[in-house]
Amino acid sequence: MQQRYLGQQGLKVSALGLGCMGMSEFYGSKDDDTSIQTIEYAIDLGINFFDTADMYGTGHNETLLGRALKGRRDKVVLATKFSILRGRDGSFTGVSGRPEYVKKACDESLKRLGVDTIDLYYQHRVDSGTPIEETVGAMADLVKAGKVRYLGLSEAAPQTIRRAHKVHPISALQTEYSLWTRDVEKEILATCRELGIGFVPYSPLGRGFLTGRIKGPEDLEQSDYRRASPRFEQENLKANLAIIKRLDEIASQKHCTLAQLALAWLLAQGEDIVPIAGTKRIQYLDDNVQALKVRLSAKDLELIDRAVPPDAARGARYPAQAMQMVNR
Repeated sequence: MQQRYLGQQGLKVSALGLGCMGMSEFYGSKDDDTSIQTIEYAIDLGINFFDTADMYGTGHNETLLGRALKGRRDKVVLATKFSILRGRDGSFTGVSGRPEYVKKACDESLKRLGVDTIDLYYQHRVDSGTPIEETVGAMADLVKAGKVRYLGLSEAAPQTIRRAHKVHPISALQTEYSLWTRDVEKEILATCRELGIGFVPYSPLGRGFLTGRIKGPEDLEQSDYRRASPRFEQENLKANLAIIKRLDEIASQKHCTLAQLALAWLLAQGEDIVPIAGTKRIQYLDDNVQALKVRLSAKDLELIDRAVPPDAARGARYPAQAMQMVNR
C-alpha cells in the first residue's frame, strides 16, 4: 500500500483512506456485520486511515469502528471529528467550538472508540460564535494531555486555517473535493500548501455519483439523504449525467472503472492529498483500491480537465442551510 504524509508533523497514512460515515447513516440502510467485515478487509489490504465523527449515527459510527478495530489498533490511524451538535432524536441543533465542549466531546469519542488516543482530531465545522484560537487552544490541550496526536480542521476558510495554524500546527484539512466539486482549487489548496498542511478530500466520488451507478432517484433508498441534495434533484441530476458520459469514454480508454478514474485524478493532484472514499461493501472497496494502479499522464489530466471543467456540476453540493456551515 502506498503511503503519504499529512502535514509536516510526521503523520503518515495509506494513500487512500476509508470513510465510514455511510455505514451508520445518510446513505440508506445499514448492516453492522457487513460494515465490520469491510473495515477488517480494508486493513488486510493495507488501508490504515479510517475516518469517522461523533455525529455519524449520533455516536453509532464511532462505536462500530471501535468494535471493528478491537485488537488491531496498532495497525490503524484513527481520525474522528467533533462540533456538529445533535439531539437524542438525531436532529441537528447547532455547532460548537467552545473549549469546554471540545474536551467533553473528545472524552466521549475516546470512550465510544474504546481507545486511549485519537490519531487525528478534526473540528468538523467551524463555530462562528467561538474564536478559532479558543477552539484550537483547547484541541492543543488535548495533544498535551496525550488524548490526541494531530489536529485537523474541516470545511474551514483560508483565513480561519491561518489563524488556527498559528495556535498549533494543523496537520490536515478535510474538505469536499472531487471532479464535480473543485471549489478548493481557487484558494484553499494553495493556503494548505503554503502552510504545509495535508489535504483530505471527502466525498471523492461525488457521494457515489462519479461511480456511474446513480442514474435517477429510483437508484437511491427512500431514507437516503441524497434525495434532498440539490445535485441529485431530477433536473440537476439529468444535466450532471453528461459528466458521467464524458468520463466514461476516458475510463474506457484507460481500461479502468469510473470510480478508479475519479480517485486516480484526485491522487494525481499532489502527494499531499489523501482521499477518503466511503463504502459499506467489500466489492466497492476492492474497486476503489485499484485506483492506486491507474497512472494518468499530463495528457490524460488535460483531457479530463476539458471533459469536466471546475464549474461543470449543476446544483449546490448541500441544501441552503448546510451550505451556511462550510468554508467559514
